[in-house]
Order: sequence, then structure tokens, then C-alpha cells
Amino acid sequence: MLKPTFSVIIPAYNAEATLRTTVASVLNQSFSDFETIIVDDGSTDGTLLAMLDAGCMDFRVRAVSQSNAGVSAARNFGASLARGKFLAFLDADDQWTCDKLQKHFEFHEADASIDGSFAQIAFCADGSGVLPIGRTVSKVDAGYSIGANSINDVVVQNPVCTTSNFVISRSAFNAIGGFNEDLRYAEDQELLTRLVSQGVTIGGIDQTLVKYRMSEDGLSCDFEAMLDGWRTFAGDWLQGDDFAHAEATYCRYLARRALRAGASMPTVRSYVRRGLAAHRSTFMAARSRSILTICGAFAGGMLPVSMRRAVFA
Repeated sequence: MLKPTFSVIIPAYNAEATLRTTVASVLNQSFSDFETIIVDDGSTDGTLLAMLDAGCMDFRVRAVSQSNAGVSAARNFGASLARGKFLAFLDADDQWTCDKLQKHFEFHEADASIDGSFAQIAFCADGSGVLPIGRTVSKVDAGYSIGANSINDVVVQNPVCTTSNFVISRSAFNAIGGFNEDLRYAEDQELLTRLVSQGVTIGGIDQTLVKYRMSEDGLSCDFEAMLDGWRTFAGDWLQGDDFAHAEATYCRYLARRALRAGASMPTVRSYVRRGLAAHRSTFMAARSRSILTICGAFAGGMLPVSMRRAVFA
């Protein structure tokens, strides 16, 4: 297999607890023309042993290691070793449905002008073993795509949601230099923005293909760092009122994400207040969603965490 269709890139840092099931979700794919590159990012737990176990299971798995340099550098290192036509990224705590690569293959075969693709994701409660499909699922309309006229939309909201959902042609990825290694948060959104600014078209698949783990202690729940990272990247693309509108929307997103993750009520309320302060009318624009978020911020503490995760998409 000199040039597989897909190169699956899995960055791993202290991922011993989840890596084996993540890799299993790749090896169980119905579409078999892929290679898997796991990049250890200087882990201090048993991640290396889990990687070696995975490498022994299947010849399509390659395990490599680097000194700790962050998730963007790990993904870029994996991409530099890739041979596939497409890069498919997967974080070490998420999982794919068994038809993930098959659906992306069919999507790109149907329209060769599209360089990137993503699907719907299911938000899943943290747990061991195979993640069940969660009740809360992101939405992708049939025929939806993002391109050069969508830059502001991409900066404001990340339609891909998570890098585990993203497939991009290796040529397009290499042409823009990969992930920005100076960013630890919003690096996926920043990459997406640069891609569409260069005329790359990215299409959506209206099927749920990714199981996204909602871990209370993971990178994806460091909300303050997420906001700081988003501000750093968004400030390069938006100024003045445009930035204020975008920040209000992003703070509403963080408030809902905090509710879904079971964060403290003061944390949730802080993002509601900051979103309203940034731009009140924008925060309230999606009226039903905004009202539900505000109600959740001030009354959500009475709901069990499991119910909050089910309600707040």
C-alpha cells in the first residue's frame, strides 16, 4: 500500500485510557484503504505502550514519537509522514462510526472539486469502551459547503466542530503550511479559515460519523483558554463591530458548551454576561437558543449533569 486513499493522523498526549478504543474505531472501518499514523507528543503515561499494542494489531498502523510540542505540531508531524491522498484527523479520545471513511470517499468521488469534508458529530458522555451515540448531534444540511465567501462565518462559528471530523486533501493542507503551531486552542478553526480564504471548498455530509467525547478535564473543557485562543486568531480576521458580533456568538457557544460539559454555574453565567456585554442583540439573535442558554445559566444548577448534556446542543 504505497499510496493509500486516506492517512489517518492521531495526535496522542497522555491518552493511555482512550487510545486503544480510538484506534479500534479506525481499524474497524468498512473502507480499508488507509494508513494510520499515531504521534506521541511526549506523553508521560502508558500512551507509548498503547501505541505499540495498536501497531502490533495491524500493518496499517505506524507509531512515532516527538518531544512535547503541542497538538498542532503533532498533527503536522504526522501529516509530513503521510502518503495518502486525503488526511483524516482523529483526536485520541474520540471515535468514528464504522462507515466514516467510506462516506467521505463516496463524497469526494462524487465531486472532485471539493478538497475538504466534514460530517455531523454526536456529543457523547465520557466513559470507557465504545462510546454510544449521544442524543445531541450537530447539524449539517445536505449540500452545505463553505468556501471563499464564508470567511466571516467560519471565524464566528466552526461548522466542523472538531478536528476529529475533518478530512482534507494532502495537497491543500501542505499548500497552506498545515496547522499554526503557535496556537493550542482554535487551531482547527484558524486552519479552516486560511483554507477557505485561499479558495478551498469544504463540503458537509449530512450523516453522523464522529463520536465526540465530552471529557470534563480535557482540553475541550478549558473554556477560558478556548476563548483566549479564539480571540487571538479572530483578531487577525475581524475588527471593530465585526469582532464584537463574533465574540458575542462565541461566548454563547461557550456557555452552551459549559452547560453540556457539566461546568459550574458561575462559569456558565460568566460567558452569558460576557456575550451580552460584547453585543447584546447578536447574543440574542437566535432567540430560542439564547433564551434557553440564559435559563440554563441561571436555573441549570437544578438539573442533573446528564440532563444538561442532553438538552444543551
